[in-house]
Amino acid sequence: MKRLFLGFLFLTILAAQVSAQGEPVTLSNPSFEDFPRASNPPINWYNCGFPGESPPDVQPDPTFNVTKEAADGETYLGLVVRDNDTWESVSQRLSKPLEKGKCYEFSIHLARSLTYVSVSRVSDKTANYATPAKLRIYGGFGHCDKQYMLGETKLIINTNWKEYNFKFEPMGNYSYIVLEAFYETPTLVPYNGNILLDKASAIVPVPCDEVVQKTPPPTKPPTTPVKPPVKNPATTPKTTTPVQPPKTQDTAQTPPKVEENIAISNLKRSDLQKGKVLRFTNIYFKADSTNITAQSYPSLNDIYSFLSKNPDVIVEIGGHTNGLPKSDDYCDKLSSMRAKSVANYLIKKGISSDRVKYKGYGKRSPIDTNKTVAGRKRNQRVEVKILDFNT
Repeated sequence: MKRLFLGFLFLTILAAQVSAQGEPVTLSNPSFEDFPRASNPPINWYNCGFPGESPPDVQPDPTFNVTKEAADGETYLGLVVRDNDTWESVSQRLSKPLEKGKCYEFSIHLARSLTYVSVSRVSDKTANYATPAKLRIYGGFGHCDKQYMLGETKLIINTNWKEYNFKFEPMGNYSYIVLEAFYETPTLVPYNGNILLDKASAIVPVPCDEVVQKTPPPTKPPTTPVKPPVKNPATTPKTTTPVQPPKTQDTAQTPPKVEENIAISNLKRSDLQKGKVLRFTNIYFKADSTNITAQSYPSLNDIYSFLSKNPDVIVEIGGHTNGLPKSDDYCDKLSSMRAKSVANYLIKKGISSDRVKYKGYGKRSPIDTNKTVAGRKRNQRVEVKILDFNT
């Protein structure tokens, strides 16, 4: 009888724990089952594509020469990215909202087709949309609403089905999900590519990782023991007066002058002043890399020539990324490392390291729109800022 009671108690506690953790959030038609057909998303999935562009496809469909068997069931979803800077995505309402502050696990099977034949709107010719792309997953409050990126993959290069696992940590109570194909990032030139999606799981609540409490900064000791005993109370107002000059200086400061893609080595000495910014949008790096490409050397050598002719000038190399929806941390690190690569190039050629600082600004200071290829190219740049003169 005692064993029976303990067993019942164990099951009761287990059921309570499962209930506290929450029921899974389910998708409707998670394996994208439907009749194979072009330009029609699977049943219960909503097209979120660009106006004037064809909707996603239910595969395998001989129209596109896509022949891969499904990972689950009979059909799967095909999403493409295009060389005219458009891409495909689908959305649906969740069985219940994700909850802010909770964590979830999700998995989906992904692959790439080596053949995905369609017509390019850029060339009006048949093209093979076979270049690797990636999957991005968003949460939102309506169809196609991309409030927050829940996760993304690396480029899907595998041609066999592979399960990809995600951990979602929503920042809001999102009731819709968006699945989106996207380019390799940073994207310099849009291209034709595809991803295949099948066998999506439920979105299962899981315990969040334990958050390590940050140690609060030590409280400053009272200032009275540090300072000598108050000898003259009238000195108290004087402690506030040094604050005033910097304020006057800040308000009087003129914004730094910016010149773009000029021959920096030809600048006149009279043109140089603290805060002057020289912008270079023709210094290039390999995608998601700090490796400088060969096209960049003329501009880099021009910067080196300028610093050699002006040995008292101290500069900051500033790195900037475009505004594609990578995390701020990622963009900050990438821009900082790219700026460091430029600084190292100049130092190796003989410029003193004391004269070359570097800093990454991430995607926080765009100079153009991020909605076009040309705009993103301008935003992804290197700037040389004159910090001081070593007199």
